[in-house]
Amino acid sequence: MRTIRLWIFMVAISSAPLFAQQLEGEITYERVYHWTKIYSRLSYLSNEEKDRIKQTWGNDDEYKQKMTLFFNEKQSYYSYPKVEENESGWSWTKSDYKIYRNFEKEKRTDIIDMLGKTYIVEDSLKAPSWKVMNKIKEVAGRMCMMAVTEDTVKGQKITAWFANDLAVSGGPELYSGLPGMILELEINDGEIVVSATEIKMKPVAEEDISLPKKMKGRKIDNKQYQELIAGHIRDSIKAHRNPFWAMPY
Repeated sequence: MRTIRLWIFMVAISSAPLFAQQLEGEITYERVYHWTKIYSRLSYLSNEEKDRIKQTWGNDDEYKQKMTLFFNEKQSYYSYPKVEENESGWSWTKSDYKIYRNFEKEKRTDIIDMLGKTYIVEDSLKAPSWKVMNKIKEVAGRMCMMAVTEDTVKGQKITAWFANDLAVSGGPELYSGLPGMILELEINDGEIVVSATEIKMKPVAEEDISLPKKMKGRKIDNKQYQELIAGHIRDSIKAHRNPFWAMPY
């Protein structure tokens, strides 16, 4: 524990000039799914469901997506790039997955397409129960510290690597609440890995980070969201189906 405190203190001193600047910018992440690892955990799947998965993904064990996070000291917005293009030149827009964080007002707003509907999850911003570990590594050119937590509803172990010298308590997906930006996130020992590939410190336009004036969807709070997820997983286990066809992993 003494080593951790010393490392944080040293980083804080060496990075002092950065804190005097406006902390805002854009981070590009790469989100990588490893389907074999994910589905090997779902021991309750029927043979029909296993065949469906094989027909859908074939031998493509790895699937990659680009994600973008805009941030400043007060708020952040994480989602897919506005337009995504494949190798053939076709472009398309993704289903709703828009994660807003207001650090100043301690408020979260998530717009998520799941279970056949669009839900708007609005609630206070509560940090997971993080445990900071005595491990460091470099991600996207910045030295990061390791922290772990657990999603008890989905049964997931979460490992985060956060940059203490980028002192914004944000991060990719639904995770935040550490004393620095999360630059890498790992779910269940590599089933999904979300890593920062580029960090641009630059002014962020208000429209790139603020909530839209009109939001379409069913409004719920975090407790209702967790109940929906838990109920869907229970129903999927009983039916021997993959729950993640209809909701984010």
